[in-house]
Amino acid sequence: MALKRMDNVGIVVDDLGGTIEFFRELGLELEGRATIEGEWAGRVTGLGDQHVEIAMMRTPDGHGRLELSRFLTPPVVADHRNAPVNALGYLRVMFTVDDIDETLQRLRKRGAQLVGEVVQYKDAYRLCYIRGPEGHLIGLAQELS
Repeated sequence: MALKRMDNVGIVVDDLGGTIEFFRELGLELEGRATIEGEWAGRVTGLGDQHVEIAMMRTPDGHGRLELSRFLTPPVVADHRNAPVNALGYLRVMFTVDDIDETLQRLRKRGAQLVGEVVQYKDAYRLCYIRGPEGHLIGLAQELS
């Protein structure tokens, strides 16, 4: 058997509506929203009886997705949003954009904060990390060609 694709990256959020709007501003499309609950869902996650609001966001090319989850029950038990970029575990999601400066200008209006600075890697990319309005680490890359 062969791997077919990566389906999505999951991000747990507190403000589902605000996070949807942030990723819309970045350029993702809302594919759909749903409430997930019941015994079957708890068997998958190991959390038992859970009640979760989710939103699936799709990249413009149709290949990448973010699953945004807001847990109603059980409550969130840990917060990794302030971990530095060298912390163990999942770090960030990165997006390629047409114009990094214009993207930063738009996202700052939605609460984004630049982590370091925008840098250029050789003649290939301009790169930066931002923290979204909920503190999630997001990478932006602009291809230079």
